[in-house]
Amino acid sequence: MARIREKNIIKSNLSSSLKNGDVIISIKDLEVQFSVRQHLLTAIRNVSLDIYKGETLAIVGESGSGKSVFTKCLVGMLDQNGSVTNGSIDYNGVDLAKFKNNIEWRQIRGKRISMIFQDPMTSLNPLRRIGSQITEVIRLHRGMNKAEAKKEAIKLLERVGINDAEQRFRDYPFQYSGGMRQRVVIAIALACAPDILICDEPTTALDVTIQAQILALINELKEEYGFTVIFITHDLGVVAEIAERVAVMYAGQIVEIGTANDIYYDPRHPYTWALLSSLPQLGQKGENLYSIAGTPPSLFDKVVGDAFAPRNLHAMKIDFVKEPPMFKISDTHFAKTWLLDPRAPKTERPEIVGQISERVAKIYSGGSK
Repeated sequence: MARIREKNIIKSNLSSSLKNGDVIISIKDLEVQFSVRQHLLTAIRNVSLDIYKGETLAIVGESGSGKSVFTKCLVGMLDQNGSVTNGSIDYNGVDLAKFKNNIEWRQIRGKRISMIFQDPMTSLNPLRRIGSQITEVIRLHRGMNKAEAKKEAIKLLERVGINDAEQRFRDYPFQYSGGMRQRVVIAIALACAPDILICDEPTTALDVTIQAQILALINELKEEYGFTVIFITHDLGVVAEIAERVAVMYAGQIVEIGTANDIYYDPRHPYTWALLSSLPQLGQKGENLYSIAGTPPSLFDKVVGDAFAPRNLHAMKIDFVKEPPMFKISDTHFAKTWLLDPRAPKTERPEIVGQISERVAKIYSGGSK
């Protein structure tokens, strides 16, 4: 069967024309809705975000906050009942939000923007050998013949730390450990030297030791290949190890964004305070672990005011009536809360949040928690 000729939508290699710190992808007023049993669920609510070349951006928040849905928009992987209903995703002068079919997305997905998922076993075909799954990507996107693709695949396996790569090339996924399977998925993601690598909780299914190895590998590869990393997680401990900038999501919106230091040592949104207060790593003997009361709002209904207001101990009357704007704290730090309005009463953040520097120093100095 003849392959459909693909229109050349992306005309140049964007990564080579940009310097570190330049905007590589710009999202404006993005809205995503899903049709569920004849009702509309608004999973992403008017999100705007610039992502910069060479950075590691972490997106954090509770399950259901919209982290994965947001990044799936960048690679055209929304479920069939979901669609971008407003906004734009500007990549190299092309609006990805307007893409409608796989012919268009094939020039982006894997080739320019790659994705690593949480469970590598769901990303790999258990009935096909590891080597054939890597060479398929190389041949599809890079036009190599079978022999060339095999040689390149073995080099990639070696680069991600698979010993005896030439022999392991013919193994099936079940013959690899969880950590090795995740390394294979990383090799597939890197096969086309993408501009952006999206990591959707890639270490959640792994034990702590292997998790540290995978995080270190992603950092090494980022420095070597020069790609941008978008790292999705609910684990703020992982964020502290890998991210330069952090976006905090709640109920389909980014409610705070800043450098890792901004978010950890000068957080301004009550939801960020709550997430940091919940970190078990910061707990001390004799203290009860903090948990966030209540549940996120239903996104089947229109959210009125601040979505976090019903769970916010510092909520004011206006939080239940009017959605707050995104306030600028510094050139790198922004938060979407009425507490930053000059007319708002002074509010003290939780004591544990103010003690983060001291408690982290204690942990790393070997002091007892």
